[in-house]
Order: sequence, then structure tokens, then C-alpha cells
Amino acid sequence: MSVLSLRGARFSYRRVDPSGARSQTVLDGVDLMIPAGATMALLGGNGSGKTTLLRLLVGLNRLEVGELQLDGEKVRDRRADRTRLRQSVQMVLQEPDDQIFATTVRADVSFGPVNLGLDRDEVARRVDGALEALAIADLADRVPHHLSFGQRKKVALAGALAMRPRVLLLDEPTAGLDPYSGAELLEALEALRGGGTAILMATHDVDLAWAWAEEAVVLSGGALTRGPAHQVLRDEALLAAARLATPWGAAVSDRLGRTITRPEEV
Repeated sequence: MSVLSLRGARFSYRRVDPSGARSQTVLDGVDLMIPAGATMALLGGNGSGKTTLLRLLVGLNRLEVGELQLDGEKVRDRRADRTRLRQSVQMVLQEPDDQIFATTVRADVSFGPVNLGLDRDEVARRVDGALEALAIADLADRVPHHLSFGQRKKVALAGALAMRPRVLLLDEPTAGLDPYSGAELLEALEALRGGGTAILMATHDVDLAWAWAEEAVVLSGGALTRGPAHQVLRDEALLAAARLATPWGAAVSDRLGRTITRPEEV
């Protein structure tokens, strides 16, 4: 069974211009299931709806049509369901400054666990574990907004990890990072493999998706195509329609004469 899923999802933005209000459909009839422990890359061109999809999965946007389900049960617009979703699903935004607000790193990372009503010792254990996992324990007493961009990205991720989510949603986690900082962040994510946490990473970096993800989900024209990453990311027609390039690894593989079958649309 999937931990988190969208079924028949439809979402539109309403825009107002001089000629009147208009609706722009971003997702239409989308089904997406995220099983425990999945490592998935969500790809699409700019404006394709990747961030919108993540916001729907974490309950920040409301579906126009369809259902959001957690453990097979519909997530309704009521406090108990919102709390249940928040305890299981965490999202890390592309811009860390949109997520960090406390005066110290430790205070910021502890915010979520404290608001779960956990006792002081459990909060401390979670915070210390998250900081150590991201190799930023030495920054615990620093002011977050005095840190580098890469360090702030790690602080935002630590805040999510301290909640011990079953599903972790990442919006362009390596955007704006230099190669060394990006590698450090990916190394921290690699440590989560096998621990049961499902990770869905939204990115337009096809080379990152090829190297990191087990599954790829390509968003184009409001619809999703999903399959094994090394199949989906070799489909040149699909990638071109989504305004994505062919990964370097896929190009090399094709030169070696390997064949694939076309991924199934979902």
C-alpha cells in the first residue's frame, strides 16, 4: 500500500486580467502513489507544476477534484487529518529563508517537534540526530540568517528530518548550491535510503535524477509519466515534450547500444 497518494487530482489557478478571470489548469486527472522507502525524482520544465504538486501532497493547496490519501484514507479538511498529515509528510522549500525564522539553528529545528507536544528529552534527541545527520551540529547555536545559502538549506532540511517523516518532499534541493555543497546535501539524503522514509525530489536536473533516483516521474501538460528512472529518462520524445534534456548517462548508455521499452503512462 502507498503511504501517500493523489487520486484523480485536478488543480487550476485562477488569474484575473483586464478581460476577466481565467482558469489555468496545472494538473488534470493525475494519479500518484508514493510507497514507503521510495526514492523518486519529479521532473518537468519551469512552470510545469512541480511545486504545485508537492504543495498538494503536503496539504498546502486544496484539490479542485480528486483525493489526497494517507495510508489509503482520505485526508479531509479537518484538524485531526491535517495533524495526521503533518506528522507523516514534510516539505522542504526551494528557498530556505521562506522556511527558517528562529534566532538559532537549534530553536528552528526544534520548532516542529515542540509543536507535536513531545517532551523535552525527545525533542533534544530528534534535534541532535537531525543536526548530526546533516553534519551541522557545530552550527546549533548560530543565527541561521548569518549562515551561507548551503548551510541554510541544511538547516531547513534538518527541521524536516527532526519530524521523522514517512514522506519527505524536496523542492529543487540542490538549486543555488555549488557542486561541493550539493554533493554534501545528496550524501545526507543517501543516508536516509533503507530507513523507510520515502523521498520525492522535484528537480529539472536530469543528470541528478539519473544518478540518484530509482523512479522518475515526468510532469508535462498536466499529466504524469512514471517508471524506472533509467527507462523514463531515456525517452527522448517524452523529455522533449516536457522541455527537458537527455541525461548525460542516458546518452552514453544509448551509444553503447542498449535498448529499452517505453515507460507506461499513469
